[in-house]
Amino acid sequence: MSSTSISSLAVATLGTARIGPRRELKLALESFWSGTSDEKALIEAGIGLRTANWARQKKLGVSVIPSNDFSFYDQVLDTSVMVGAIAPIYGWTSGSIPLATYFAMARGTQGDVQGDPHDASRGNAHHGQSVPAQEMTKWFDTNYHYMVPELAKDQQFRLVSRKPIEEYEEAKALGYQTRPVLVGPVTFLKLAKSKDAGFEPLSLLDRLLPVYAEVLRELARSGAEWVQIDEPCLVLDLDEAAHDALRRAYAEIARAVPQIKIMLTSYFGGLGQNRDTAFALPVAGLHFDLVRAPEQLDDLARLPTDRVVSLGVLDGRNIWRADLSRILDRLEPVVAKLGNDRVQIAPSCSLLHVPIDLALEVKLDAEVKSWLAFSVQKIEELAALGRSLASGRRSIAKDLKASDAAALARKTSPRIHDAKVASRIAGIDEAVRRRASRFEKRAAVQHARFNLPAFPTTTIGSFPQTQEIRKARASHAKGDLSDTAYKTFLQNQTARTVRWQESIGLDVLVHGEFERNDMVQYFGEQLLGFVFTENAWVQSYGSRYVRPPILFGDVSRPKPMTVEWWQYAQSLTTKPVKAMLTGPVTILNWSFVRDDMPRSQSCRQIALAIRDEVTDLEGAGAGMIQIDEAALREGLPLRRSEWATYLDWAVECFRICSSGVRDETQIHTHMCYSEFNDIIDAIGTMDADVISIETSRSKMELLDAFHNYRYPNEIGPGVYDIHSPRVPEVTEMAALLKLARQRLSDDQLWVNPDCGLKTRKWDEVRPALANMVAAARELRAAG
Repeated sequence: MSSTSISSLAVATLGTARIGPRRELKLALESFWSGTSDEKALIEAGIGLRTANWARQKKLGVSVIPSNDFSFYDQVLDTSVMVGAIAPIYGWTSGSIPLATYFAMARGTQGDVQGDPHDASRGNAHHGQSVPAQEMTKWFDTNYHYMVPELAKDQQFRLVSRKPIEEYEEAKALGYQTRPVLVGPVTFLKLAKSKDAGFEPLSLLDRLLPVYAEVLRELARSGAEWVQIDEPCLVLDLDEAAHDALRRAYAEIARAVPQIKIMLTSYFGGLGQNRDTAFALPVAGLHFDLVRAPEQLDDLARLPTDRVVSLGVLDGRNIWRADLSRILDRLEPVVAKLGNDRVQIAPSCSLLHVPIDLALEVKLDAEVKSWLAFSVQKIEELAALGRSLASGRRSIAKDLKASDAAALARKTSPRIHDAKVASRIAGIDEAVRRRASRFEKRAAVQHARFNLPAFPTTTIGSFPQTQEIRKARASHAKGDLSDTAYKTFLQNQTARTVRWQESIGLDVLVHGEFERNDMVQYFGEQLLGFVFTENAWVQSYGSRYVRPPILFGDVSRPKPMTVEWWQYAQSLTTKPVKAMLTGPVTILNWSFVRDDMPRSQSCRQIALAIRDEVTDLEGAGAGMIQIDEAALREGLPLRRSEWATYLDWAVECFRICSSGVRDETQIHTHMCYSEFNDIIDAIGTMDADVISIETSRSKMELLDAFHNYRYPNEIGPGVYDIHSPRVPEVTEMAALLKLARQRLSDDQLWVNPDCGLKTRKWDEVRPALANMVAAARELRAAG
């Protein structure tokens, strides 16, 4: 499909990926962070990526092109910087925000990483000091991470960064009239946290709004006619204070900047009980996510007739090709009633969450590829829909024919359904879902078996994936390195890592996962029902990108996936080596999942496959098996009324894969970057013997949920942040463990990092883990 001169309904994208088709942003960032390139080169790389994004969208037929959807790290962090919400620890007091300070907020600093204090490009962040990063957590129910704003009672806001204005003017100079994108003031405050006890950041709204008004006035002076303000909080369960904040915010914006038209954008669900408030706000347009909440089409008749309606008709979070005929059947009567001038068509949300271009996948299974659409293809689909809605279906006859054929081929493909898998699902009963004994009995047996010291030390699983490892993997994939030579290389890496763990005194070891490309992809590649890409990268945070597997059909496990590597590692030591698996809910949530059956059913299929692996590991002698469910909280629906259903099947799936072992086999799980208070009952019901969680950035705050719940099982609260390059001192980790002891009993506590160490360097990992072991020993000695 390609754009033509045929008249079209307005087409908007809401935002696009900032990483570049070939991960150009990652390369630029990591080059800058390593000192290989300078700030000028990084800024020029950003300009190049923005220019290419605007040009690509224009060429594909987008008429409402966004600006300020680009970020060097995260759009919420950009908003914090824009309004001057910068914690004192980062050393900024006035003037523009240097990139050094920006990245210190994102990644933390180690020692004198800030560089020469007289170098103006480095700014006035704390020179020579080790500074932690801001807290990071998931953006609603996605796998994208945002930097949590840190606000205080005495917080003052002022316009510090003119990034939205500068990028609008940059696009305008290139000939693109864009619609700037801002994170909404209410969503920004709702996402923020404060260290001041009992303080509600939303109370800062009146101080924040003048900065938003100033930004909008500057955009108006520069020529902007429309501004997109994202308020995804509108799909949450909001209390009256939040409703009042929305009313006050947009009344003030309308009063202060009447010359700007606001497109108010919500996504990831329906407005629900927030509908009346949203409909009454004095904005020029409203966007509706019709993928997650198709019932909202029925609400459009209630919308004031002076509002422009943005219809999110294509899935901005999945990669399946649209059924254009089916979409047109729904949209044609709506557009006819509203009128072409009042309607824009768009994805359900920003295209940040999908890969950029399917054309780059030259090796992807041809049949499955014909069912897919990435960002470029979705924009082409939107352009085709826009032309059809303006000029009739005959104007896109070829597009409709191809779409209809793809939809039929996918529906009837024999590769989708497996009768054996369906039979196993039907056979799941209560015995499959429960351990044979209660935790108290299992714990006694396990303690006798392993005889570990107090505060046992371990890691989450992965160790650094060095350039040498990536090079060997690439050589093996190309056929330049034989299977035998590659296996020998991986064995050497594993043996070296096992010996090093022994040397620093870790109590429970791991094999390092050097054979694994990704914690989900590695398993998906060995399961039936998945396919994989080469270049379908999406951003998780900063320069961390992932290639989610594509789950297209029924799932089963043809043969063992991890047993051989666990056996090799365990043969090298007398200390216990944990077997490492990724859990079914995380595999599901970190994949592009089929949309032709309930997610719960796909998850049960994965759970049975992982159960088979757990059984084989135990049979091979594994005494500790870790089943990571890092994404369980991430999949929680945004509306509380839907939580119970999700948690019931998510916990069931974990128990399906973990409950078929003997009492003496210790089941671990890992969860990261989650607020646990609301789901602590479900975590308890998972009944893992040991759970490790991220707690360092929150200073053990997340343990309050486990303390208040009286969680009986064992817990490894993370004592250092692996997403930052800094190496914490022994005293820092010991202080965190002392905080943990205030909330949990000593016999519950394990000592571990926040997460896996795959993305870190060895010169960061070695001293950090040595310090961690020393911190645990310090606690043992103190008694």
